Amino acid sequence: MPPLMRTVGLLSAILFSSTALANCECGYTVNGTLYTDLTETDFLHIKNINESGWQPQKYTVSRETARGPYGKDASPNQIVTNPLKSRYDWAGNGIHGGDAGLQITVSNPGKGSMIPMGEMGTNRTDMLYGSFRAAIKLTGQKGTCGAFFWVGCIPGPHSHASCHMEFLSSQFNQTSHPVNLVLQSQASVDAGFNAAGDTNAFQTHQLPFNPSEDFNEYRFDWFSDRVDFYANGVFLKSMTGEGVPQDPGHLMLSQWSNGDPNWSGGPPTKDAVITVSYVKGYFNSSETKRQEDWEKRCKDIKAPNATCEVPEITAPPRNNATAKTYFFSQEKNMTVNQTVSGGNPNTIASGAWSIQASMQSIITPMLLFSLVFFMDWCS
Repeated sequence: MPPLMRTVGLLSAILFSSTALANCECGYTVNGTLYTDLTETDFLHIKNINESGWQPQKYTVSRETARGPYGKDASPNQIVTNPLKSRYDWAGNGIHGGDAGLQITVSNPGKGSMIPMGEMGTNRTDMLYGSFRAAIKLTGQKGTCGAFFWVGCIPGPHSHASCHMEFLSSQFNQTSHPVNLVLQSQASVDAGFNAAGDTNAFQTHQLPFNPSEDFNEYRFDWFSDRVDFYANGVFLKSMTGEGVPQDPGHLMLSQWSNGDPNWSGGPPTKDAVITVSYVKGYFNSSETKRQEDWEKRCKDIKAPNATCEVPEITAPPRNNATAKTYFFSQEKNMTVNQTVSGGNPNTIASGAWSIQASMQSIITPMLLFSLVFFMDWCS
């Protein structure tokens, strides 16, 4: 065969093979529902919060606006990364002592009128329907509200709609371990952010464990007509109504107190710390660019491994055996053209496009150039 023909044949083979981008190129499924995008953050192995895909919040709220005896003072200083000492471990004490993971602290204000608190949100604000889960150990100190929630980012008729899993540490005792499930709506905002009078917007569910004693996974699946809530993979409640969000937004983690005896209580007498070991989200994007990216990479949705099922936990994530949960972003070739974040102990990842897609765009042209040069030189 002439050298040029051999070269063309090899180039065609390489180019053809590169069209099979990766596993999961069409997305990730949860109970049969397909989501095109993902966000995964492994806080057990993150040292720099700026590499996590999350942004600590800084703001103050007066006690009048906070509707309590105290105001709220959200500061990045109340959020600390405390990764494990070894990247091969998945449970144990962090480098600063105590539980490993992301620590969010509420402090006693002393003689002040503002309670120091911590809150952070994902950098991505294009999340539109999805399945979101976080592994959290709540505080045992009385007087705070710990929350894992989603909130909209677009002004409009549904701008106040949000999904919450909230934990009031003053409610925890030997016989009671509730989680408060909340769908905020314009109606609850008009009632002073009080959704308690609407069973479609507020429900309390007793958990079979004390949330302050160890890590547990809390999850909500958001659809256009309802929100399903879970704890450790067990279904809790399904909620519908006006509070179901219809616009894109982002995930939030928070712990706060305003001294309100009817909700957060407090303030705590000493530092109250909640610890987060991971957050995972599988969702659809509202951004046109992300939708176009999906259409380009998803060549055949019925092809083998074109979609990947999200594994569910089989036990609470509490020790080296069960805390090592599955991350697509820590596996090879499963997050091409996805926006993933740091904390990956096995592979390199960043807040930009997946390194696999970047390397493919760099290596393929280099390989083609080298092959052409070599074939021509050898002929």
